[in-house]
Amino acid sequence: MIPLRDANPTRRTPYITLTLIGASIMAFAWELGVLARAGEDGLHSLFLDHGVVPADLSAALSGGQVVSGPTVAILTSLFLHGDWIHLAGNLLYLWIFGNNIEDRLGPLAFLGFYLLGGVAAALAQVAIDPASRAPLIGASGAIAATLGAYLVLYPRARILSLVLLGFFYQLIEIPALLVLGFWFVLQLFDGVASLGAPTAGGAIAFFAHIGGFVAGALVALAVRAIGARSLRSASVG
Repeated sequence: MIPLRDANPTRRTPYITLTLIGASIMAFAWELGVLARAGEDGLHSLFLDHGVVPADLSAALSGGQVVSGPTVAILTSLFLHGDWIHLAGNLLYLWIFGNNIEDRLGPLAFLGFYLLGGVAAALAQVAIDPASRAPLIGASGAIAATLGAYLVLYPRARILSLVLLGFFYQLIEIPALLVLGFWFVLQLFDGVASLGAPTAGGAIAFFAHIGGFVAGALVALAVRAIGARSLRSASVG
């Protein structure tokens, strides 16, 4: 099931979402330049320097180094991607679901939400495998936070999805509750299945997805509660 677009209009241009997409594309162009000049070894060094290395982050946090290279790398890692498919998939999800969350929160609040979602995702993955030397890269964790928020705030929104049925496919409008709920359940199953498996350089950080999704859903629940409280206050007044 691949979401293609949602039927959930926005009130304003999603400048932050567009900026995040543009920054990710520019970062990928930088990666391609590094790959052309220095090959696979150079690209791997780039990922080690600007991606999240769980062992380094664990050591920094254990030593009380809240602001350090390993912690700053949580933010830079959000703009790095392993290949075109990784980049395109993340940016598709960010465009479909990010514009509505930005519309609901406002531009600056959405930027903070996105970055903090990435932090929560990275910490969740590091907590599962704190000694790993494999760098974590990609916007998936921050985007997972966006998906969690979307599920809470717009569960009935219709998502046009490509459903693959063997050699056949069908375009179907499906409620966000089912699309994103199914996605999250898959992450849970795959995450549990990955426990105890040897870490590979190209492994998917399922617990980053899980941690980001849960963090985003919790923020959205708070936003919804605050909105409901404000509405009741206005009605009473």
